[in-house]
Amino acid sequence: MKRTQITREVPGPGQESVWEYPRPPRAEPSAERIVIVLGGESIVDTTDSVRILETSHPPVYYLPVAAFRPGALSDAPGQSFCEFKGLAGYLSVHGGSQTAASAAWYYPDPSPGYEVLAGRVAVYPSAMQQCTVDGEVVTSQEGDFYGGWITSRVVGPFKGAPGTLGW
Repeated sequence: MKRTQITREVPGPGQESVWEYPRPPRAEPSAERIVIVLGGESIVDTTDSVRILETSHPPVYYLPVAAFRPGALSDAPGQSFCEFKGLAGYLSVHGGSQTAASAAWYYPDPSPGYEVLAGRVAVYPSAMQQCTVDGEVVTSQEGDFYGGWITSRVVGPFKGAPGTLGW
């Protein structure tokens, strides 16, 4: 199999390169304002989040369960395993008259080093009507596995697009 040459973008002032993020990933508290809209309804508006930063991935924001509008989350089938964070469960997200099935995940008992994720939920921005970080509309990370939030703050290229699985 031929490896694709990766051309890393050079970060400008105030930007971060996802290629400078660590592996294993780092959990970093953030006070950025996160707003999520689904079905025309704001289901989250918080300045309490944790960013997970992992090599080649845009940040994933984990938000407190209590930051979600009551009734916005319900259990969904399925589990997955992250070699770093542990066993994840899934949730469906509800807003207005819309439901995004299995569009969020959480770690009920995070692995050592990721305890800060307990009681927090991450969502796939691609499944929401809109996600913003400090007022900037988020672009979703490509692929159906990753849930990264792309803003002007980060440069790539980002894992997830066709041909990037082996990065």
